Amino acid sequence: MATVKEIYTYLDQLAPFSLQMDFDNSGFLVGRGEAEVKKLMIALDITNDVVAEAREASCDLIISHHPIIFHPAKAITDAEPTGSCILSLIENHIAAICAHTNLDVAEYGVNDALAQALQLTELSVLHQEGVDHQGKPYGIGRIGTVARHMTAKDFSLQVQNQLHAFGLRLEDAGRPVKKVAVGGGACGEYLFEAAQKGCDTFVTSDVKYNTFLDARALEINLIDAGHFSTENVICPILSQWITAKFPGIETMISQNHKEVFSCI
Repeated sequence: MATVKEIYTYLDQLAPFSLQMDFDNSGFLVGRGEAEVKKLMIALDITNDVVAEAREASCDLIISHHPIIFHPAKAITDAEPTGSCILSLIENHIAAICAHTNLDVAEYGVNDALAQALQLTELSVLHQEGVDHQGKPYGIGRIGTVARHMTAKDFSLQVQNQLHAFGLRLEDAGRPVKKVAVGGGACGEYLFEAAQKGCDTFVTSDVKYNTFLDARALEINLIDAGHFSTENVICPILSQWITAKFPGIETMISQNHKEVFSCI
């Protein structure tokens, strides 16, 4: 049987928490390090619904992508959502480990998972943040190529199907899709870098109005596939990592936590 601390140490080897960005708060955020883990849940976010699901399933740990504690907390009460979640975790003896930007930049992390979900090959880093202890580059986003060239509209429909997205927003620059950049979550700021590196298409989320205008001016196809859809691809990967290392731990992916909005 493994402890929370041992699982954290393993994740730290795969996606070092030291690689997280300055604004981030990834890490072991709630619970006791020496607590044993018999069952754990994986979810993109830790919400009250996710905590309730974990409690009903008798989970000892939740591993999420987005940190349950992001900004400094001045109070932990049930008067607001984050405090309520933290109280529920503590009261039900459920620990929380959150791997955010360190999992974005890590090899085989969020952006590799997104690129693979879209069946891109010949992958490279979009925006390099640095090099790891082995001298390998790490950073935000990936660039890859598609197996067959297609229109932006056809590729968008493929993205929607492969990511199970409710809907997409598209700036169709009229260029055939060949070389694609992806950025899980809100990565619109890397549009210019994608264009500079010869990409004809960029898939990301939370795109601002002016970024769509920039894409039109740059003549690059821009697809907003939604924050949840572009990042939830990491949950099965995390499950595979934990199952391979700790076969004695029962691992489940949250079934209650889905896209937070609908399209009408």
